[in-house]
Amino acid sequence: MNLKIDQLEPTAVWTHFNALNAVPRASKKEERVIQFMLDFGKTLNLKTEKDAVGNVIIRKPATPGMEDRKGVVLQSHLDMVHQKNNDTVFDFDTQGIAMFVDGDWVKAEGTTLGADNGVGVAAIMAILASTDIAHPAIEALFTIDEETGMTGAKGLQGGVLTGDILLNLDTEEDTEIDIGCAGGIDVTAELKYVSEDVDADVIGYQITVKGLHGGHSGIEIHKGLGNANKILNRILFESQLHNVRVATIHGGGLRNAIPREATAVVTVPAENKTEFMATVTQLTEVIKTEFKTVDAGLEIVVEAIETPTIVIPVAVQYALLRALYAAPNGVYRMSADFADLVETSNNVARVEVGDGKVSIKCLTRSSVESSKMDLATALKATFELMGATVSFSGDYPGWTPNANSPILATLTSTYERLFNESPDVVACHAGLECGILGTNYPEMDMISFGPTILGAHSPQERASISSVQKFWKFLLEILKDIPKK
Repeated sequence: MNLKIDQLEPTAVWTHFNALNAVPRASKKEERVIQFMLDFGKTLNLKTEKDAVGNVIIRKPATPGMEDRKGVVLQSHLDMVHQKNNDTVFDFDTQGIAMFVDGDWVKAEGTTLGADNGVGVAAIMAILASTDIAHPAIEALFTIDEETGMTGAKGLQGGVLTGDILLNLDTEEDTEIDIGCAGGIDVTAELKYVSEDVDADVIGYQITVKGLHGGHSGIEIHKGLGNANKILNRILFESQLHNVRVATIHGGGLRNAIPREATAVVTVPAENKTEFMATVTQLTEVIKTEFKTVDAGLEIVVEAIETPTIVIPVAVQYALLRALYAAPNGVYRMSADFADLVETSNNVARVEVGDGKVSIKCLTRSSVESSKMDLATALKATFELMGATVSFSGDYPGWTPNANSPILATLTSTYERLFNESPDVVACHAGLECGILGTNYPEMDMISFGPTILGAHSPQERASISSVQKFWKFLLEILKDIPKK
């Protein structure tokens, strides 16, 4: 299929998505997309403002005959996760996302697509720009920095919004209506060391773990996908038998993305190189067999390189490799209250070793606050045992499910009428902004839904074209069905 993106149906949504994806919009670098959205609102002659932290609010009056309906807040986040394959040449700071159509899917060329949450943003833009869509009074809330701290939602002051109902358009399965989500906290371990000179008669090697699926550390954490940092550490740990010394480690990226790639530079005594290669080869086959079902593309590559001149101290290496081995990763606990829901998890997201510093970054999630802090404390204790200083940051609350939500009843009825089946009413393990927004708007009735998006937070991210059509039909009908005040 060779269609241009803005020729897809519904064209109103895809045209705005195409325009949005031409604007670089990494988390914490949203200046250009904020201005893009301000210009958009003002071009429509709608009341448009930016709050103190950078969120954009655009207000549109009710269409004729809908003035007596409850006010609706349509909410999505402007930022996107910037991830690319190592062999993809791309500058996220200057380039727009290069997209293409593959059957029923819109994909990006070697990078994340930004459908999370760009499709939601585009749908709201389409409604704001429309002249023939029936809707109640709308406040469009475009938040910033959802992916790396939710600082936009945290910074939104009470009293700015007047709507009765909030529709969050950030769910990624079109059969689901979300009524709850996990909270999260960043766990960071840091350690300084004094490098040591390499021993005589050693050889330099680079060990690379690549080809993993990666993905969203909330939505996909239950799939058992490979974590490049943990796999690489496993290889380094076993290689200690051959007096391997670590010079550098660079693994993973953003905290909310399951690490796809990791690299270590090491030295090996020349007399041990045969045994070292045999151990790595054997372990590679074992690990690839373990992950053959969920991560068939896994590669572990060992290459001889110029020998580094310095390595980390033996004692630091000993403690580091054991701490990384012990650090919980993946599902920690399943919910006892909701079937098949991950309650608590951790993502060992980023490991950086070199230049006299060790930095380990994790994102711990849970729908139960006490369980979240229990796991965060377990990580803290693990890394403190290696002598690191551990800090917590970016703490945000979960969103407590309300099965008696009036807007849930409306959405469920509308969905059943449109699609002749019942939706899956769920709580999710990802972080949604509803819980945070609810702290300043406790009386606002909130719900989350969206089109099917797979592989979010990885270069495999893709949005279903037919699902966007379904989502758009559902959204327009919901706006018609908003109850009276």
